[in-house]
Amino acid sequence: MRVYLDNAATTPIDQEVLKEIYQVMESYYGNPSSIHAFGREARTVIEKARKTIAGLLHASPSEIFFTSGGTEADNMAIRCAITDLGIKHAITSEIEHHAVLHTLKALENAGTIKLSFVNVDAKGNVNMEHLEQLLLENERSFVSLMHANNEIATLTDIEKIGILCERYNAVFHCDTVQTMGHFPHDLSKLKVHFLVGAAHKLHGPKGVGFIYVNHRIKIKPLLYGGSQERNMRGGTENVYGIAGFAKALQMAYNEMEEHKNYILGLKNYMMEQLLDAIPDVQFNGETDPEKSLYTVLNVSFPEMEMAEMLLFSLDIAGISASGGSACSSGTDIGSHVLTGIGASSVRPAIRFSFSKYNMREEIDYTISKLKEICLLNVQA
Repeated sequence: MRVYLDNAATTPIDQEVLKEIYQVMESYYGNPSSIHAFGREARTVIEKARKTIAGLLHASPSEIFFTSGGTEADNMAIRCAITDLGIKHAITSEIEHHAVLHTLKALENAGTIKLSFVNVDAKGNVNMEHLEQLLLENERSFVSLMHANNEIATLTDIEKIGILCERYNAVFHCDTVQTMGHFPHDLSKLKVHFLVGAAHKLHGPKGVGFIYVNHRIKIKPLLYGGSQERNMRGGTENVYGIAGFAKALQMAYNEMEEHKNYILGLKNYMMEQLLDAIPDVQFNGETDPEKSLYTVLNVSFPEMEMAEMLLFSLDIAGISASGGSACSSGTDIGSHVLTGIGASSVRPAIRFSFSKYNMREEIDYTISKLKEICLLNVQA
């Protein structure tokens, strides 16, 4: 049996999305910047997709700009806002995605900004009192905090953060890559200036994302070139990727409650089975369904010999999971997220992440293999 439990890294593409992409690739191959009929047809595909995504998010189509993915969108929000708005202070947390952390630290190292880190508790929850203190103590700040942590699933109260940022005239950027298509986002009510998403996290294609830029914010492009994306992002648009993204997001919204209930059932079942099968297993981050992303479960296993072989042993058994953020896989650097919440450094940790395509039988198989591996290591 082969089991894929690494959906937080990327999801399998939906067949309906694939059909949409094939149809666009075959029929709308003109350059969308060309003024002839073939170009206009391709441009129509992009604008239809933009309108679909904007409608689902309760935004204006003029506020949606397509990118190559979440990382580019995060960089665009951070670098352009700080440079173009003259911001000298930024606030983030130690457990953000590296697309945010590395970008902000590079700006700090260049002397562009002073960078502050808001405190988080042992489950990854942002300390709102400390955030308000940082906002109060500094001039206009740039705040970058994600909606759900990609490793430990903890949800952040972005509505409350948005209100705080408005009170102190701060610019708020939110990475919603993990929650896009899994939770509704109403940008007509959420007080956010920048918000980003990526198609491959919700059964869409890789290599395409978007950034929402609130119409009250004026920034210059991150990438210069042609006049694409209304002069905000140079480079020929990924027409079929954009069409696939819109199709995937539309399907996700149509099926959101059904999939949430199903996937949460799988996650709860795995937690129950782990507690029964493996002594002293622990869960990292929030596990309360109201406070966590239902697609992600981070598990710390008992200290064991050859702990570094746990993921490898699962892979040999046909089970794909992650030791942390997929963007850091292949390195021997421990998870900065688990370090940031003070998790044990001697316990091996695995992130299991689920999708609508997973089945209970796959969970049973994974539990049986984990039990075997843990027993062998304890005996060793």
